[in-house]
Amino acid sequence: MNYRHAFHAGNFADLHKHTILLAILSALQGESEALAVIDTHAGAGAYDLSGEMARRSGEAQAGIFQLKAAADAPAVFGPLLQAVLKINSGQPGDLYPGSPLLIARALRKGDRYAGCELRPDDAILLSKTLAPYANAKALEADGFSTAAVQAGRGGRAFVLIDPPFERPDDYARIAETSRAVLKRASDAVLAIWLPLKDLETFDAFLRAMETVTGDLLVAELRLRPLTDPMKMNGSAMVMIGAPASVDTAAVEAGDWLASRLGEPGGRSRVWRA
Repeated sequence: MNYRHAFHAGNFADLHKHTILLAILSALQGESEALAVIDTHAGAGAYDLSGEMARRSGEAQAGIFQLKAAADAPAVFGPLLQAVLKINSGQPGDLYPGSPLLIARALRKGDRYAGCELRPDDAILLSKTLAPYANAKALEADGFSTAAVQAGRGGRAFVLIDPPFERPDDYARIAETSRAVLKRASDAVLAIWLPLKDLETFDAFLRAMETVTGDLLVAELRLRPLTDPMKMNGSAMVMIGAPASVDTAAVEAGDWLASRLGEPGGRSRVWRA
């Protein structure tokens, strides 16, 4: 795959995804003695926003740097902002933590994390990122086929699915993986990230997921109307088994991102299906 998350690290979609991810993780740690967190497409784990790929896209400048400079950012962004501050040793630096580092740093003694990454170069970087954390490991593996196996190895399963959407079957594989995880661990929680380009693709995916479970929480963020399918016009988090407290966090994060980073016609919506 050619996709590299370093081009997009720290963009508006990361702010949406990571804020909701940390809210889910915190809520689950209040409910469960031990968690087994599985990240199907982990990437390198951390990113330098001053690097060539990030500078070429410029997406972080319209994302995390806008959030850090905002005086009116709601408290829901606090855990993410603290994590960004920590990776930069308390200074206003250019490093940004991906989901593997955000999760690894939040693990309790009884929790575990497995991050899957197929790109050999990113898998090596992921291993280095996770090296200081004894209960976090990197797997050079297909996360879709690995998720259900990992979910059945003890602890309540929490699965993050965040593929690059370069393959036409990614949407179908998400539904298949979700079904397999729930068959192996019925109390599993899943958080699925999606790009929003056109309404037809999004609606079709939601219809497919409704055949998997009747317990969906959808957090939809549109920065602009879904009129140009060649652009990423927004992002969404589709969650299964999300604790009730996550609804409020998703509303607060989405509303601020839509109003501060979006264009006229942008909006945020959170609902349970």
